[in-house]
Amino acid sequence: MKDSAYKKAGVDIDEAAALIERIKPHVKTTHRTGIMGGLGGFGALFDLGKTGYKDPILVSGTDGVGTKIKIAIDTKRHDSIGIDCVAMCVNDVVVQGAEPLFFLDYFATGKLENNVAESVIAGVAKGCRQAGCALIGGETAEMPGLYAPGDYDLAGFSVGAVERDQMITGETIAAGDVILGLASSGLHSNGFSLVRKLVEGSKNPSYETPAPFSSSQNLADALLVPTKIYVKSILTALKVKDKNGKPAIKGMAHITGGGFTENIPRVLPDNVCAEIDVKAWPLPGVFKWLAKIGKLTPEDLTNTLNCGIGMIVICGASHAENLSGLLSREGETVYTLGKIKKRNDADQKISLLNLDNFLA
Repeated sequence: MKDSAYKKAGVDIDEAAALIERIKPHVKTTHRTGIMGGLGGFGALFDLGKTGYKDPILVSGTDGVGTKIKIAIDTKRHDSIGIDCVAMCVNDVVVQGAEPLFFLDYFATGKLENNVAESVIAGVAKGCRQAGCALIGGETAEMPGLYAPGDYDLAGFSVGAVERDQMITGETIAAGDVILGLASSGLHSNGFSLVRKLVEGSKNPSYETPAPFSSSQNLADALLVPTKIYVKSILTALKVKDKNGKPAIKGMAHITGGGFTENIPRVLPDNVCAEIDVKAWPLPGVFKWLAKIGKLTPEDLTNTLNCGIGMIVICGASHAENLSGLLSREGETVYTLGKIKKRNDADQKISLLNLDNFLA
């Protein structure tokens, strides 16, 4: 179809077909129980019955990477942005207690550059391997005139499953429970419109210069560290049960857009509130640097960014030490952040202690 009218309009079907062949080896590495068929069908197939669930509830999540992609595009670093896309979805799914089963991506661009697209989707496959889920399909859209040359966007969604009686809803969270925080790998994938604005307004805005907060990385590599995927460690921790055979973990919150103040209250019953001491963990250098160059307040940080904590786990006090140790052995850096208290009518759903000294 070298001279087709569609190609003259800017859409190359042959390149899209070639891309499918190029990404098949990456997709194959994500194979897991339940997969049916291969790439190229009109719909992706998954056999839930093969996974062994008896009374499953399906849990789905969808998200994108946001304007972090712009830094990847500007610096020609495309290999890890797909991990971010997977992470943003599967971390949301696992907080319900669900095992992510499969993932589909959506890659859109003005003109398809297969080297770039393959690199991005290889990152998606890597994220799926980290999460233990299958990349079973997706969509590549070439839309000339809609994107600037070289630009692209990436989004996706994941579907997971959890036994009905093992769901994590947060409804049993009570006063006296302990709040654990799992360290983030960096900025993850939120707040990058602010980050990019601050970098562009700084004295040395080049992404290729050394990162002011890291002697071992340049700025681009430091900002593009992919979002941490917590799935495997959380699924292991969910095997710890209380005396009733329910997970000892009562609630979880993925710290994304909205930071602490928006995400943690989403999992709390109305009769309790969270009390967190922000001095319970070290604020990573990237956040201190952004606060300095942007004259950000502690409230700006905790309302927008993860501040070094990517996942919140809430459990009964009797299980806190066990779960903290288990998660540490699974490779997580775990901090005891605070506790759950009874909430009075005038109380906020979350209180951040020592906030005035957060940047000290």
